[in-house]
Amino acid sequence: MTLAKSATRARARRRGHGDGRTALGFLAPVFLGFAVFYLYPAVRGAWYSLTDWNLLSEPRFVGLDNYATLVGDPLFWNSLKVTAYYVVLTVGMQILGGLLLAALLHRLTRSLVLRSLLLVPWLVPSVTTALLWMWLLDANLGFFNHLLTAAGLDNQGFLTSPDLALPSVATINAWSGTGYTALLLYAGMLLVPPQIYEAAAIDGTGEVRTFLSVTLPLIRPILAFALVVSLISSFQLFDTVAVTTKGGPVNATRVIYFYIYEQAFTHFKMGYASALALSLVLVLGALTFVQMRLLRASTSDLT
Repeated sequence: MTLAKSATRARARRRGHGDGRTALGFLAPVFLGFAVFYLYPAVRGAWYSLTDWNLLSEPRFVGLDNYATLVGDPLFWNSLKVTAYYVVLTVGMQILGGLLLAALLHRLTRSLVLRSLLLVPWLVPSVTTALLWMWLLDANLGFFNHLLTAAGLDNQGFLTSPDLALPSVATINAWSGTGYTALLLYAGMLLVPPQIYEAAAIDGTGEVRTFLSVTLPLIRPILAFALVVSLISSFQLFDTVAVTTKGGPVNATRVIYFYIYEQAFTHFKMGYASALALSLVLVLGALTFVQMRLLRASTSDLT
């Protein structure tokens, strides 16, 4: 009996080692792609951030000079402020709109057609979306200004006014991403056992209180994931600004990504642009860590 058990354990260990090698073989292309397309560029970017490089001559090591320049650069701090304002607007609209759409889908209909339509704005390339909205919001010929004129109101420079440009850009990107966010949250709502809703109905809990007291706590990990994804994608705003406002008017939409692009490919300060990019990575990492800890994303009330 002891010999049989030992032989069984030995076969199990060999089978386990074989499964491990098979899994490693499947994961090897992923690790290789990560090393080539993410790890190596990140290391090179960190090196370039310590150099003065104009893309034409050899990089010249300058130590932390780029970071010292960054600290005293008013345009950098302005771009961070503009980006933070944009992130608050976009993430707020996406999460609130996504929660509303997800709740409506979950409680009223589960139509596959509606779910597919929600993804259409997210699937359209961001440059195409920006061009469409630029025409719709045009101060002279745009559809929305046509509606305002028909209602007896003045035309609005949605993309040319310093006060309206950034909220307009935020609305464009929130419109594009809300459907995807809604489907993420809807998938989380489907994980909630229906018996919990039945118990809440027996207790006489209304729809709004059920949503706030039952649904939201139970989908917290999905909500945290949606928030982190929305936060990171919002900080990466570039296409919409490059197509519609080009950072204007008066730096009102010069977000951090666009500022990095200008430093690298307009002013040919690749070393300084690398320092800006690395600083952005650190900011995003800190924000993501704080967000995940505050939302307790690793725990769920379902367990």
